Parts: sequence; C-alpha cells; structure tokens
Amino acid sequence: MDKRVYEVWKGSNRFFCGGRLIFGPDARSLIATVLLIVAPVVIFCTLVARHLRHAFPAYNAGYAILVVAVVFTVYVLLLLLATSAQDPGIIPRASHPPEEEFSYESSASVEAGGRQTPSLQFPRTKDVTVNGMTVRIKYCDTCMLYRPPRCSHCSICNNCVERFDHHCPWVGQCIGLHNYRYFFLFISSSTILCIYVFAMSALYIKIIMDNENGTVWKAIKESPASVVLIAYCFIILWFVGGLTGFHLYLIGTNQTTYENFRYRVDNRISVYNRGCLNNFLEVLCAKIKPSQNNFRAFVKEVQKPPVSRPRDPEIGDLGEDPRRKIGDDLDIGGDLLKISQRRNFDESHEDSDIRSRGSNGTHHDYSDAEFALGSDQQAPTARPGARHSSWGRRSGSWEISPDILGANAEVAQNKSNNP
Repeated sequence: MDKRVYEVWKGSNRFFCGGRLIFGPDARSLIATVLLIVAPVVIFCTLVARHLRHAFPAYNAGYAILVVAVVFTVYVLLLLLATSAQDPGIIPRASHPPEEEFSYESSASVEAGGRQTPSLQFPRTKDVTVNGMTVRIKYCDTCMLYRPPRCSHCSICNNCVERFDHHCPWVGQCIGLHNYRYFFLFISSSTILCIYVFAMSALYIKIIMDNENGTVWKAIKESPASVVLIAYCFIILWFVGGLTGFHLYLIGTNQTTYENFRYRVDNRISVYNRGCLNNFLEVLCAKIKPSQNNFRAFVKEVQKPPVSRPRDPEIGDLGEDPRRKIGDDLDIGGDLLKISQRRNFDESHEDSDIRSRGSNGTHHDYSDAEFALGSDQQAPTARPGARHSSWGRRSGSWEISPDILGANAEVAQNKSNNP
C-alpha cells in the first residue's frame, strides 16, 4: 500500500490530523505559550473584569470590557495556531543532485597503469541577479538543491525554507514565507492584549480608590489580582512589545531576522528594499503563493534497478603486458622452489647433525655460500622419514607439494649431469 508524503517525510516535523497540520520538532513549547496567554486572561476576567460590568451603566458598557478580552484572546490563539500549524514555506527535497551542473575533468587523477580517471566537479555556489544586483546562492547538501534567494536551511526542522526569518521556539515552528504575516499579527496582537489588560487593571485600581476615598495601598489590598496583572503585563510588554517594534523595522526595510544579522556582520546592503510603503504592502498585503508540498498525497515507491556486479579485471584490463605477467608468475614459482630447497637442506642438515653427535660428537658447519641461490650444485633432498619444521613458529608450516619437490630434484640432477 502506498504511503502518504507526511508518513515518509525526511524532515524533523511533526504531523497531526493525517498530515493536515504540520509543526516543528519542538511543538511542545506551544503549551507554555498558550498558558502564558490564557492564564492571565482568565484571572483578568474572573477577578477584575467581572467587577467592571456595572462601572459603566450607560448602555451596559461594562460588559464590553469582558467581551473584548475574551474575543481578542481567541483571536490571538487562532493567530498562534495559524503560525505554528502550517507549512512555513518548505522547499521539497530533490531525489538527486542537479545533473545539469555536473562537469568532468579527465586530468584530475591517474590510476596505477597510467589510466586517467575523470573527476566529478560540482559548483557549490551560483550567482543570480535580483533587482539588478548579483546575489550568490548556495547548494544544500541535505536537500540536494540550490537554495533560492532569501532561502536558508533550518537545522532544527531540517528543511530549506523560503524567505527564512528564524526558528521561533515559542511557536514551535520556522518563520518563513507562508507564516511570517501571521507571526507578525500574532506578536502585535499579543502586545495589544497586554496593553489592554494592563490598562483595565489600572482602571479598576483607580475606581476602587475613587469609590472608597482611599489610598493606593487600600486599593491594592482590595484587589491584589489587579496589581499582579499590572506587573505581569509590564514585564511581558518589554519582550513582546520590543519584538513587535523590531519586526516593524524589518518590514520597513524588507529584511528578515537572518538577513539583518548576516548583513550587519558583512556590512552588506539589502537588495530587496523597495521603499517603506512598498515593503509593508509586500509583506502584509501581497498574495502568498501556495505551498509546494501536498503532505496528504500518496508516494509511489520507485523500484531501484538491479545492481550488476562489476566484472573481474582480466590480464589486459589493467594495461599490463601479458608476457610480463606470466614472467612474474614464473619468478614467484621459482622463489617457492628455492624456499622448498632451503627447507629440505635445513631438515637434512639437522638430521645428519643429530646422527653425528650421537656417533662421534663431530659437528660439520655448512655456510650459506654452499647453498647460494642459483648454484649448479645438486641440492640435498629430504629423506622420506624426515620430520617437518615450521622454522621456529608454533603454528603453521610451509608445506610444499611432493610434485614440486620431485621436479626440484629432477632439475638439480639434470644440471649436475650436464655441466
């Protein structure tokens, strides 16, 4: 049975609802983000906004404070879901490197035998033109493709993302071409929600002071939840508000977070800046192209062709002379024959030495010159009952075939008869 794309996905993403929702590998951080939004709103609605329902009797305006808080919170949560649960702009991986970029050079290396092996040359970068300026793009080894301009590979999600901004741990997803607009609306709406809760909590403290003609300390004792919400929203505003202001600057200059840090280090000018108004229209109002991935589509398994075993190299394949190859084999055979002669000589010498010691105690020494390789003197042959020696080794022996020993004796006999 064919599997769907999300079932064989090579990235680090997590899929839910049959591939309809895609999250990053750190999707659990969404739980903390939701709690940071929902918990203060619940406290605000139950301990602060509930007492403000009758503070504005005209047209029951006090109920609007509670309704606005609930509706705006739901809106922020929907923006969070839209940011973290959709494709941020992932570029599908290629099944093989782009073959049109291959080039071969035959002078790269030389094998044994004098043959030249062509080496595969693959450019790691390419130059493209964007808005009349040259931009260098890089090749991604993981996705096996050249990254388009403003694209980068996220090491957390293990995907190449179009118009990559950054990977946000608070939403558990990469921020790219498809979800950057929702991300900006999420952080800006969260900032507005913090300001709203902060302002309504401070308003409730003011109403308590006016009704009871008391001081701030009495109002704090009357509603400690309002003080906690004021402090919480003040701290959160430094982070969320500062992030919103930073992205307002990025949108105005048509940069991403990644480009801002990279260009600032390299002292480069952004080639995508079209003016402040056009930049805002491009980011917030331009039509976003659809996703390049259909995670619910079926994937057909491609049958790999059978791998043929390489043919064993023959004599002529390596560029060698056949006569030279045969001569080398004969030399090796001659060396083995000489080794066998030396072994038989040592064995016979050892046996005669033992017998001489047992009879009269005399000892005869034979120099290595008497058994020089290639001499015409007949080499001593082994006795039928001579014991085998392994030349001082505990295991293994140089066993020579009896046919070779017989041939050896016959050759030596012929040489001695024909001086």
